[in-house]
Amino acid sequence: MTAVDETRTDPAAGSPANTARAHSHGAGSVPDASRAERRTSFEVADFAVPGGREEEWKFSPLRDLAPLFAEAAGPAPAVEVRAPEGVEHRTGTPAEVGAGTGFVPGDRAAAAGWATTAEAHLVRVPAEAELDEPVVVTVRGTAGATTSGHVVVEAGHHARALVVLSHLGSGAHRGNVEVRAGDGAQLTVVSLQEWEPDAVHSGQHDVVVGRDATVRHIAVSLGGKVVRLSVNLRYAAPGGDATALGVYFADSGQHLEHRQFVDHEVPNCRSYVEYRGALQGESARAVWIGDVLIRAAAEGTETYELNRNLVLTDGARADSVPNLEIETGEIVGAGHASATGRFDDEQLFYLQARGIPEEEARRLVVRGFFASIVERIGVPEISERLMATIETELAGTPAPTTVAPSVLEENR
Repeated sequence: MTAVDETRTDPAAGSPANTARAHSHGAGSVPDASRAERRTSFEVADFAVPGGREEEWKFSPLRDLAPLFAEAAGPAPAVEVRAPEGVEHRTGTPAEVGAGTGFVPGDRAAAAGWATTAEAHLVRVPAEAELDEPVVVTVRGTAGATTSGHVVVEAGHHARALVVLSHLGSGAHRGNVEVRAGDGAQLTVVSLQEWEPDAVHSGQHDVVVGRDATVRHIAVSLGGKVVRLSVNLRYAAPGGDATALGVYFADSGQHLEHRQFVDHEVPNCRSYVEYRGALQGESARAVWIGDVLIRAAAEGTETYELNRNLVLTDGARADSVPNLEIETGEIVGAGHASATGRFDDEQLFYLQARGIPEEEARRLVVRGFFASIVERIGVPEISERLMATIETELAGTPAPTTVAPSVLEENR
């Protein structure tokens, strides 16, 4: 059985875009207040320890996340940066690398991460630079420890770059990421969550899109016991174009949670969000929350968000909650869609009728389900490796958790 929800708002077609301030669908409920009014602060004390009844925490496994709410400082994660010539990399305190100008914590884990980060990393792509190979930042957690880190990715005006953030290892990790794209920049940031099976990761990624800049944020979560990743997109000036893509595959006992907030506060900007996930095994859990806010001043906005979940076995559960809040009817269009279901019997029948065994047919359907996003990463070595990992997950055997050397050294 497949549940589908789709809503479109298009003033050009006569839809009453300005009649409803906010609405949500799926497993959640209408938020009590505007998304714009939710608390942000650098002070840990401004966020209570979650109890599980809060709207933003009711889907999350708080017992597993508990170490990330403490203010105690642990060791810094091991961070390696591999960058082509001309890219600046500096390490220092958050203040020394200029962190915080495009980032404000939005929950207790992010605030605790900010307060306990002793070593932050800045990756700066010079203005008008066009990189022929990716910058790769590898963050490795420590077993038995709670680590905190902050990475700043900055692309100068009219720069073109791809930055890969690879998360490996074990332990509990609070990972804050700050992305600043200058005017006219073309920047892609890929965040890979390939933790060991016992790892716990809460991350907040804040992305600021400059005038006429194009930014793609791609999240791929395949490893870890618990991953909770929040991606916040906002625009510094008109003309920005932001795309948030995601892929996740949850196995038995694994919780993968992704949250997006797109804040349209300036006119004539565009956003597109698409996340796809698959779940298999008893107690496999996936959560996707998509919030889009179109403020009164954001005339000319065009936005759409989409989430698809493929449930492969009994006992798995996916929650999908798109939210759209509109304060002006003077927009190009806005909408969202969400669907959760099992294999398409017609697709399987079509393949099996042509002599393909059922197991191979299932593999081909899952591969096609993910390929449309994975291939958009733009780095064949990464895309091929991730598809191989997904197929390994589907087969129920352990997957490799290392970044392929070809990605680090040969992508030219």
